[in-house]
This record gives sequence, structure tokens and C-alpha cells, in this order.
Amino acid sequence: MLLAVAVVLPGQTPQPDKGKQVVDAAVQALGGERFLNMHTRRTTARIYSFFHDQMSGYDVTNIYTQYLDDKSIKGLQVREREVLGKKQDYSYLFLADQGFDITFRGARPLPDERWAFYNRTTRNDILYLLRYRYNEAGMQYDYVGDQVFITQHVDVVDITDAAGNTVRVYFDFNTKLPVRQSFKWLDEETRDHMDENTVFDKWRDAGDGVMWPYTIERERNGYKFYQIFASKVEINAELPANIFDLPKGAQLLKKVN
Repeated sequence: MLLAVAVVLPGQTPQPDKGKQVVDAAVQALGGERFLNMHTRRTTARIYSFFHDQMSGYDVTNIYTQYLDDKSIKGLQVREREVLGKKQDYSYLFLADQGFDITFRGARPLPDERWAFYNRTTRNDILYLLRYRYNEAGMQYDYVGDQVFITQHVDVVDITDAAGNTVRVYFDFNTKLPVRQSFKWLDEETRDHMDENTVFDKWRDAGDGVMWPYTIERERNGYKFYQIFASKVEINAELPANIFDLPKGAQLLKKVN
């Protein structure tokens, strides 16, 4: 499913600004200024976790996301609350620079590895990249060429930031929307090189003219480890009051790494 077959077209020569043109078209397909200025997102979904392609967990979730535009904030420009379970009685809280695992026992700061995973995945997600890093200083958009991904004709662009980190993104030739992305990272503990891929599907207008994928699948080193199937996505929906605060009176537990 995740294999892409390259098709080299005769006489194909990448144009100097072709990569940026493809990305500009993607931003417009996502909703243009409405996408670039969206403030909140509310998602109702089923999520699945996998180990070596075998399902290891399943849950239902409501995800509340707020997009921040305060440039003084250090860390990520989003904050998110992922409320899980049929009773919605436990959750994860992701702030700009830290995260918490929240249960009836209290709020425990996320282990460093878990926070590093969330931070890395978010910063390299093409939807975050285009929302916040689109005009970041030093960002380069290099056109790789035409390919066929599964059955889709795509334009492939390497997006590289000033630090040299590259995300390769496959944009549907017809819809201009991203259908796949990949990036590599080094596991500091094992010193292994990781290859992380994400596939986006079932794009729909989620409100206010913003397009959003209702199905997202992630895999690492060839193995699927996460899927989300959204039943409802609402852009710029009103979020519950204090959803990004720790529960009142919650005991702050010691972080475990």
C-alpha cells in the first residue's frame, strides 16, 4: 500500500520554482487564507495502534485542537487535548512545550521519549508545516518530479528547513492535496535511523472551506503503527471551556521515563 513507483517522464526537467508552485497550489486547495487562519479543530474518531502491523489497541476519541498565533510562545504553535475511552475518563494534554497523561489518579508529565515523538511528528506534519512554517526563513521547496503513488499521479516535493531537516511530500496532481509524506530521524538512544511515513486519505470539507483528511495512517520502517478514522471534523468550532487546563485539584504526579 505504501509503495510508490517512480515514473520518469521523457525530457522532464524540474523548474527552479516548481516546488514552491506545487506547495502554493496545495495551500489553496486546503482552503487558502481560511486554512492559514483557522483557529480551532474538533475531531471525533476511532484510533488504532499496531505492533509489526498487528493491531494492539483500539479506542474512541474526541480531539480538541487550538492553533496559536502568539509568536512569543516557545515550542509548538498548537495545543491539543485528546480525550479517550467510551466514558471519556482519561486523556492526553499537549501544550506548546510539554504534555501530560491525565487519569483519575492525577496528571503525570509525559516521558521525554513520548513528548519527543509528539513534538517531532507535529513539526514535520505537512498540515502543520503549511499552517505555520510555510514562509519560515530558510525553507526550501525542491521539486523532485512526477510519480505514480499506488494509482495516483503525484508531484513530489522535498521541503527542507534551515536546519537541514527534509520532509518529502507527495501531492495529488489533480486535487493538489497531500496524499503521503516521509521523513527520517535518528533514535538518540539506539542510534538507529528511522524512516517515518504518513498517508492521508478521505479528504472532505470540514467547515469554513477548509479541507481535512478523515483517514490518516502512520508507519515506521515499513511497519504500520497508527491509524485514525474520523467520523466528524469541525474547523473553527467552539471548544469546551478550560479544555487545555489541568483538571481542577488534580494531583501532579512524578514523571516516569
